[in-house]
Amino acid sequence: MSEDQTRRGAAAESSAPDPWLRHETDHASSDHATAGDPQGAHENDDPWLRHDVSDPTPTPALGAQVTSRHAEESRTSRRRGTGRRRGAAAVLGAAGREFVIVVGMALILSFVVKTWLLQAFYIPSGSMEDTLVLNDRVIVSKLTPGPFELHRGDIVVFADPGNWLETVPEAKHNSAVTAVRKTLMFVGLLPDDAENHLIKRVIGLPGDRVACCDEGERLTVNGVPLNEPYLKPGNAPSSQDFDIRVPPGSVWVLGDHRSDSSDSRFHDPSGTGSDGSVPESLIVGRAVALVWPLDHLTWLSNPKSTFAKVPSPSAGSGRG
Repeated sequence: MSEDQTRRGAAAESSAPDPWLRHETDHASSDHATAGDPQGAHENDDPWLRHDVSDPTPTPALGAQVTSRHAEESRTSRRRGTGRRRGAAAVLGAAGREFVIVVGMALILSFVVKTWLLQAFYIPSGSMEDTLVLNDRVIVSKLTPGPFELHRGDIVVFADPGNWLETVPEAKHNSAVTAVRKTLMFVGLLPDDAENHLIKRVIGLPGDRVACCDEGERLTVNGVPLNEPYLKPGNAPSSQDFDIRVPPGSVWVLGDHRSDSSDSRFHDPSGTGSDGSVPESLIVGRAVALVWPLDHLTWLSNPKSTFAKVPSPSAGSGRG
């Protein structure tokens, strides 16, 4: 190697930068590239630098994360509480609707039964003792008269034919109690207080001849004397003589407590039976059971043996 070549090699070596200088130079080149070409700068950045640059959203602090979680839990708890309240309200609402429906159906059914089938009545006097006493409650079948015929010996409830009842002072109640009582009586859940109704026993049917008394001091119907086991002990069949013919469409009624009963005998001034007889159209029904008080509970059966030998009337409807 010539001296000139040796000098040129040494100059080349002296002109090449040291590695750390090359590194700085590379960074400088990178800075220049970034200034001139942003896309290139991103491509040359380290990954963590690229993440910082591409995701400007700051990472929440730990305290903020805890607060957010508590807020979410609080909202969830409120939603659950609201859901429970709504659920309870829905259950109560359904129960309330069901209660109203059941009560309404019960009232309607009671009204239907009271209007066409059965009705309870309160006994306001002692005219039917000892069969019925004051404050007894009886069930009356409205199918008699109607689908079923009346028979002699039946106990019937009927509307006042006209001035049979004395005026009784009405019990004092406040307006609310009175309204409730009348409503319950109207639908049949309380017994009718019978203020304008009476209860007696049928002795004569239309066309029957009823008289008192024969030689044995007994009532007779169509000439047949009656043995009356239902009379209150100590009472005579009648303290008043009469001999009447029951008009068509009516019945002749007497109380079992004959000495304390304002019945057909006392409302027939003509003595013919036309005034004292009760029109069948005023009969509410036949008493079939004594239901209150419980120690009086019994069926009110017809004493058929008393009238078994009574023949059909010679005039009138021919029923007997």
